[in-house]
Amino acid sequence: MKALDLEAVQAFVLVADLKSFTRAAEAMDTTQSAVSLKIKRLEEGIGRRLLERTPRLVRLSAEGNAFLGSARTLLTAHQSALGAFAVQPRRLVVGISHHVVGAELPLLLKRMKNSEPELVIEMRIASSREAIEAFDQGALDAAIVLGQDNRRLDGDVILKEEFGWMGVPDFEYYPGQPLRLATQAEPCSVRSMAVAALASGGVAWTEVFVGGGIYTIGAAISAGLAVAALGRRVAPAGTIDLGPQLGLPPLPSRDIVLHSNVSDPRTRNSLRLLVTAIRSTQ
Repeated sequence: MKALDLEAVQAFVLVADLKSFTRAAEAMDTTQSAVSLKIKRLEEGIGRRLLERTPRLVRLSAEGNAFLGSARTLLTAHQSALGAFAVQPRRLVVGISHHVVGAELPLLLKRMKNSEPELVIEMRIASSREAIEAFDQGALDAAIVLGQDNRRLDGDVILKEEFGWMGVPDFEYYPGQPLRLATQAEPCSVRSMAVAALASGGVAWTEVFVGGGIYTIGAAISAGLAVAALGRRVAPAGTIDLGPQLGLPPLPSRDIVLHSNVSDPRTRNSLRLLVTAIRSTQ
């Protein structure tokens, strides 16, 4: 093979990072079959099998693991060459709801760095309401939030978040006593959703912890202080949905919506990669 196909190498790295041909295709704005074909030709060209494919799992082979570091270096050098005459680095300013990112945030940022090393990401974690207000005021390129208002028709639904009553498996709850609840401060649509569900189920509750985001609420439930209404996708490792075990009313799912005014093609591609990385945490 005289030269490596850079798009094929990019497809391989994305599949390795996202562990999915489908997600890699989304990130590259192409089809799954096109990604599969690119990687097949790359494997044929270098004479190595890079990925092990099963109906439920995609993972690196030994050869793929050995190739991955060099593949990343090649893509980084290519991006550096493209940006050699740039006046300033590209910047993406995005607001993300507290409830959209949790313990997986370092993984999201690592995936962005691996794919877009020259991109400056300004990420503002806030409530969905605050992120939408900042977006409408022109302070953000994009906002990724929980769907707030059914009358608002702009924005694209990127995934549906499933909520549960998250807590540690050995959380102590005694029937007849109020449910110990961890929440975010008002106004918070998830807090309102949780309180409404408990009221509809006739469940007495008491607020024992008020946090400022998933990290703080996650720390409270991981310590066994309370349960919290959280997206299962972003809940801390080691926590489970205690709703069925404790007889709590089910929580509705919520749309996660992307609002964007990005027009530059390269920055729009970066935003698409971020969205794909979020989807891959499901």
